[in-house]
Amino acid sequence: MAITADLTRSDLLLVCPRNAEQVVVVAQAHPHSITSLYDAELIGKTLTRQDSPIILESWRRSWPMRAQRQLMPSSAPIVQQVYPIRGQSGEPLAFLSMETSLIQVERHHSRHRSFRYAVDWLRWMCIRGELVRTENLSPFGEWDGILFVDGQRRITYLSGIANNLYRRLGYMDDLRGKRLNELGTDDDEMAAESMFARQPLERECIEEGQIWIRKTLPVWQPPTLRGRLQGLTMARPGPGDVGGVMIMIHDATEERRKKQELDVKTTMIQEVHHRVKNNLQTIAATLRMQARRTNEPEALQAINEAITRILSVAVIHEFLSKDERQAINIREICQRIIGQSRQVSALPGQNIAYSMDGPSIYLPSQQATASALVINELIQNAVEHGFETAKQGHVRVLLEDGGDTVRIEVRNDGDLLPPNFDMTQTNSLGLQIVRTLVQSDLHGKLGLKNEAGEVVASVEFPKPASM
Repeated sequence: MAITADLTRSDLLLVCPRNAEQVVVVAQAHPHSITSLYDAELIGKTLTRQDSPIILESWRRSWPMRAQRQLMPSSAPIVQQVYPIRGQSGEPLAFLSMETSLIQVERHHSRHRSFRYAVDWLRWMCIRGELVRTENLSPFGEWDGILFVDGQRRITYLSGIANNLYRRLGYMDDLRGKRLNELGTDDDEMAAESMFARQPLERECIEEGQIWIRKTLPVWQPPTLRGRLQGLTMARPGPGDVGGVMIMIHDATEERRKKQELDVKTTMIQEVHHRVKNNLQTIAATLRMQARRTNEPEALQAINEAITRILSVAVIHEFLSKDERQAINIREICQRIIGQSRQVSALPGQNIAYSMDGPSIYLPSQQATASALVINELIQNAVEHGFETAKQGHVRVLLEDGGDTVRIEVRNDGDLLPPNFDMTQTNSLGLQIVRTLVQSDLHGKLGLKNEAGEVVASVEFPKPASM
């Protein structure tokens, strides 16, 4: 149905009778060559006599029907053709409705007679189930060219777009009447192979530096007029009965060029992220060397906090170096940050366990970077202030996906917050960093409280609308 919809420039509906007054749509094909008549999918929808009287009339008469009507609610004039799909007994099992705008019908009548015949043959091949393997063909688009060759592979029809495509290869004369083997292209070989196999083919070819995606589709005439009118399933014709081949050409040159440029830019961006990650890790390693030479506890703590912040950003760049366009899994980021905290954060004599729970949550790079810094700061804050007196305990990171929102909690069972604690009045650099990131970058809210013997730091923010 798909390739038939494209080449006939029609919307196709396959419907099955439900009762004398209703049919149900079981399959639908939109054309890619023009704008579809329907904005919504109709599969599963029940049509009544008021919606489409011609389908029920075709069922009543057990005969193909054709009528002009207005498509509701747009009132656009269309031509609807309905054909019975019959089983072995000859009784209709379903009906194929081909709906075409009146403008497209008039345009089709102005095309060459050979092409009109070819489209008519294609239509009946679809009805009789003779279009094998066409589901593997890519769509026929609005800006694709098409030509039709007869059984001797002589060009009888050439669309304006196809004519322009061949002009780019240097064929300035009228190609109608010429045989395909007179052209220095792959058309003749593909057409011959497609005719012999009686099956469609699709290949990518390079013609004079142009990248073409070429499709060939053999078509043949219905065996008898009566069989054509009734839509009965007939025996398939032999190789000599193939009436011609439709050759469809899509010029993919510009698409491939843009894709190559995008791939180059993506590779360069990934390389930049990779180098940034390496540079950040080098800075962190230098700070570790400095930390080993430091005897002051406060200075050592400040250096270790700086190391974890740098490594948190490095983790993001490591993910982006693999694919700059991918969303980043915050769960994986948490695991990396917790692993870094085990190595850096704990002071001598402390025994702190870390754990994490929650689903995978994917965020764009900007939100992921801010979230990584927030998680790192909250873990550092929990270790620094939650275990000043307690030498052992547990730090837990909890992730919650609220659909449109993300919630991150960092809990610790160390020292509780004092009764008069006011987060807005604290001098903690870590909390100031978190508050700035949450409000400015994540557009969320920050909470810090005692709950069930634990200190709970929570951050909640909305996901971007495009996620």
